[in-house]
Amino acid sequence: MEMQKLYLMVPLAPLVGAIIAGLFCRVIPRWMAHTVTIAGVAVACFVSFVIFQDVMAGNTYNGPVYQWLTSGEYRFEVGFLIDQLTVTMMLVVTSVSLMVHIYTIGYMQDDPGYNRFFSYISLFTFSMLMLVMSNNFMQLFFGWEAVGLVSYLLIGFWYTRPTAIFANLKAFLVNRVGDFGFILGIGLVLTYFGTLDYTAVFAKAPSLASETSIALFGEGRVALMTAICILLFIGAMGKSAQVPLHVWLPDSMEGPTPISALIHAATMVTAGIFMVARMSPLFELSDTALSFVVVIGSITALFMGFLGVIQNDIKRVVAYSTLSQLGYMTVALGVSAYSVAIFHLMTHAFFKALLFLGAGSVIIGMHHDQDIRNMGGLRKYMPITWITSLIGSLALIGTPFFAGFYSKDSIIEAVALSHLPGSGFAYFAVMAGVFVTAFYSFRMYFLVFHGEERFGKVPHHAETVATAKAGHASAHDDHSAHDDAHHASDDHDAGHHHGLAPGQKPHETPWVVTLPLVMLAIPSVVIGYIGIEPMLFGDFFKQSIFVDSGAHPVMKELAHHFHGAFAMATHAVTTAVFWLAFLGVALSWFLYMKRPDIPAAIKSRFGALYTLLDNKYYFDKFNDVVFAGGARLLGRGLWKGGDTGLIDGVIVSGAVHLVGWLSAVARLFQTGHIYHYAFTMIIGVFVLMTLWVTRA
Repeated sequence: MEMQKLYLMVPLAPLVGAIIAGLFCRVIPRWMAHTVTIAGVAVACFVSFVIFQDVMAGNTYNGPVYQWLTSGEYRFEVGFLIDQLTVTMMLVVTSVSLMVHIYTIGYMQDDPGYNRFFSYISLFTFSMLMLVMSNNFMQLFFGWEAVGLVSYLLIGFWYTRPTAIFANLKAFLVNRVGDFGFILGIGLVLTYFGTLDYTAVFAKAPSLASETSIALFGEGRVALMTAICILLFIGAMGKSAQVPLHVWLPDSMEGPTPISALIHAATMVTAGIFMVARMSPLFELSDTALSFVVVIGSITALFMGFLGVIQNDIKRVVAYSTLSQLGYMTVALGVSAYSVAIFHLMTHAFFKALLFLGAGSVIIGMHHDQDIRNMGGLRKYMPITWITSLIGSLALIGTPFFAGFYSKDSIIEAVALSHLPGSGFAYFAVMAGVFVTAFYSFRMYFLVFHGEERFGKVPHHAETVATAKAGHASAHDDHSAHDDAHHASDDHDAGHHHGLAPGQKPHETPWVVTLPLVMLAIPSVVIGYIGIEPMLFGDFFKQSIFVDSGAHPVMKELAHHFHGAFAMATHAVTTAVFWLAFLGVALSWFLYMKRPDIPAAIKSRFGALYTLLDNKYYFDKFNDVVFAGGARLLGRGLWKGGDTGLIDGVIVSGAVHLVGWLSAVARLFQTGHIYHYAFTMIIGVFVLMTLWVTRA
């Protein structure tokens, strides 16, 4: 079979499954819906492995599939770019998606929207594959918007819940802000380069970078490459949830757990990281843009990690760890360590999917109670979930020999070697983030799997009952609604509590849930050890990622310090990074296992700080007052002043009044008396003669 046909099979196989499960969701049985979608993703995964082997043999591809539109001198095509970066993303997306599909059989078994959910997640996979396989900006934008659309459908999957509708609308609107910058960047590319094809743009970029600038405000001008890169990165800030466009990601927990895993691990949020790595030939031409990327990423890595410390919803703790780790990836991009960012994207995809699916397994075992304060001692009841969650947590905090260690430590070392403006603050942020990540990750781990058994008692989150009954749209910021199959029913709206009854014990989940956990745990341990040397210091990515080693020699210097994966892990115990992580774990054990009274005292003593974190630095309130409130005020002004005042009051009603006035004046001369008409005629002749004499 020709390789081009295999390329087509990768995105189309999940699409076929999505169409069958979606169009016929009301008539086909459940087993058929999950069979066709899982088969489609499995085919895509297998074919991706075949293509990977072909690319590793030196066979890349860049060409159109068909021409979609011709507009004057511009051609818009659908095409594929199959290189080392592409196949890496293809393998990550399809393999993680396959595990999520299998897991969904067990997690969503009682949900009335079972078939519809499988259709959506398969469509999500198709959209992400079209994005990463594109060879031009138009197709990139199609995939970009498609993953945004499907995430909207999935976050609001339980559409009878006001909180879910609020969350998916929030995600949709925040991403529109980022996409506005993204499409402006693409517009600049089309204007100045005359093409949207990656290869042509990258080839022409150096000649335009040194001499081309665009007007900004007044006399101010900015370099073309800086403008393009910052605008493109604004799009990445939305998709990959960077401050301040991060506010949608924690609320995406309103969707079912499988889609939380897919969004946070392999699709949607990884799109921005991939896009910047793909655009490395452009970003290398602007130090200003790179510094902007570094600063945004470092703020996200540190300050979003702080928010994970106070979360009590098991899924939200993992969600804030995603925000922080995305910040790490972004920092790596900013210091020109693009391969390190993609390496961390890959390792993070496996252990983050593992952590989310592990959290979902706990939720099932706890009868859909998500509050970690109601758990404890689950290790002996859920041994597979326990050991796999421990593996995921160890990988997340960068434990030597685990996957996350190799990618996370490489990011920290790359930042330390960078001399780019902003890298000093970035180094402080990523180092502090090591301690914070270890603390909140193992806080969750200890509270869930160790210590006193707190289930079957009066729940800590009883206040969510009143919240659910009120249906207050913003209340879900503080208390995530219960994540189970009854979300679509009236039980949730009535405020019925889900959780273990007194005397009831948790239970291990069925094999369709635990098998994906075991399968994801394996790469969470070994993929870093296997991949670090070829991906970072070998010739793995070849020409798919470009770094100007003269201007940005970080990767060259990093290679001097690398002496093998084993040596890197054994040397780690002497570094500050290892001991910061160790201190984070030790402190979480002491505070939540030995002296649980201390966190309560700290919360009471530093109430203002807790309130700041609990309100997520007031980003939501700021957006609600300034942007949402400003938009409403602007709309009201346009309505009152423009529509009612100008259009209705002046143009429409004014025309009516003018005609009425003219008619009233004309009626004064229509008296029926001849001398009145004669007088009017004389006046008219006088006016005409006056005008004639004046013009003459």
